[in-house]
Amino acid sequence: MTQQNAAAYAAYGDHTAATDRADYAALLATLRESEPAFIAIRHDLHAHPELGFEETRTARLVAQSLAQWGYEVTTGVGGTGVVGQLRRGSSPRAIGLRADMDALPIEEATGLPYASTVAKTMHACGHDGHTAILLAAAHHLAMHGRFDGTLNLIFQPAEEGLGGAARMIEDGLFTRFPCDRVFALHNAPGLPVGHFAVRHGCMLASSDSVTITVTGRGGHDAMPHLASDPVVAAASIVMALQSIVARNIEPTRAAVVTVGAIHAGQAGNVIPETATLQLSVRALDGETRNTLEARIREIATLQAQSYGATATVDYRAISRPLVNERVSTDLAIDTIEALAGAAALTRLPDAIMGSEDFSWMTEHLPGCYVLLGNGVGQTGGCVVHNPAYDFNDAAITWGAAWFVALSERYLHA
Repeated sequence: MTQQNAAAYAAYGDHTAATDRADYAALLATLRESEPAFIAIRHDLHAHPELGFEETRTARLVAQSLAQWGYEVTTGVGGTGVVGQLRRGSSPRAIGLRADMDALPIEEATGLPYASTVAKTMHACGHDGHTAILLAAAHHLAMHGRFDGTLNLIFQPAEEGLGGAARMIEDGLFTRFPCDRVFALHNAPGLPVGHFAVRHGCMLASSDSVTITVTGRGGHDAMPHLASDPVVAAASIVMALQSIVARNIEPTRAAVVTVGAIHAGQAGNVIPETATLQLSVRALDGETRNTLEARIREIATLQAQSYGATATVDYRAISRPLVNERVSTDLAIDTIEALAGAAALTRLPDAIMGSEDFSWMTEHLPGCYVLLGNGVGQTGGCVVHNPAYDFNDAAITWGAAWFVALSERYLHA
C-alpha cells in the first residue's frame, strides 16, 4: 500500500456507517494494489476445478491463505467447507460472509490459457471468482481492517444442487461460529462491472428436484390387454401436472413445474415395466411450495392408479426461497451506494426464479444476497452454466470492497 493510499485509508477507517462514497476511494485503490495476486489465485482455481464435496485442493488453498493472514481456521465443516474466524476488540457483534467453491460437470470451451485442466469439469458459474473475492476481502480485513467484533468467513462446498450449505449447518456452522447476520454475493453476467442488484424480501426461488417412478406390468405390444402400461400413465401424469400452476396456485404467485426428462423402455414393441419422470419445481414462498408438493404427489399417485399402475414420488429440496431480511438488506444497499454510488445499484422489482443454496443460511439467520456485475457483451456477458463462460477478473475488487465495507460498517469500532 502506497503512503498516499495508507493515509487516505486511515481517514476512511475513522468513519462509521455515515461514510459517503468519496471516503471509499482509498479502499478501492488499496484493493487494486493487491488485485494481481487474487487474479492469480482465481486463475489457479479455474485451472483446477473440483466438484461438490471434492474441493480438497481448493479448501487447502483457502485454509493456508487464511492461516497465513492470522485467521483461526477450521476445516472439514460440512465435508470440505472452511471457516476462517478473526476477532478484534470486545464487541459481541459477529458477521458471516459466505463464498461458494465448487465447479460444474461441464467441458470447458473457452480456450483460455488458464482453462480447466480437468476433463468435463469447469468453473462455469464463477465460484472461483467468489472464492477469490472473499480471500481478497479476508486479506484486506486482516491487514488493514478496523472493526470491533468477529468476522466469520464461510467458504462453502457443493452449492450446485448437492446441499453444501445445509450440510455445513447440520455440522453446527452457526452454533460453532455464531453470526448476527450473514451475507453473500453472486456474479451477474449482463450487469456492468462495478454495478450491483438487490431487492428486499424474496430474491430467489426455492428449487426442488422430483423423481416420479411409475410401475406397471410389462408385456408384448401385440397383447397390451395383458399389461399395465406405465408409459401411458406417465404421459397422463405429465399432462395433469400442467394444471397445477394454472388451477391450484393463486394467479398472483409465481411457480414453476417443469418435466425435464422422461425415461421408459428400450424397444418399440415392448411395454416396459417402469417409466420415470424427472421434475424441477420452483416457488417464491413456502405456502406455494407446499401446495406444489402436495398436488404433485396426489396427481402422480391417482393418475397412475387410474391406469392400473402405481407411482412413487422422491421429493428432494435443493434450496428454499431466498429471502433478503429488511435490516440486512438496508445495510447492504447503504454500503453499495456509499461504495459505488446510487447509480451503480439496481433495485430489482421482482424476484428471480433461479435458486441458491445460500437460502438455507438465510432460513437460520437474517441476511442478504446481492448480485455483482460480471460485465456485458463479450467481456463477462456470457451466461453462467455455459462452456464459454468465464468470471470477469475486474469484478474481484468490487466484490471484495463490498465485503470489507459491509463488515466495517456493521462491526464499526
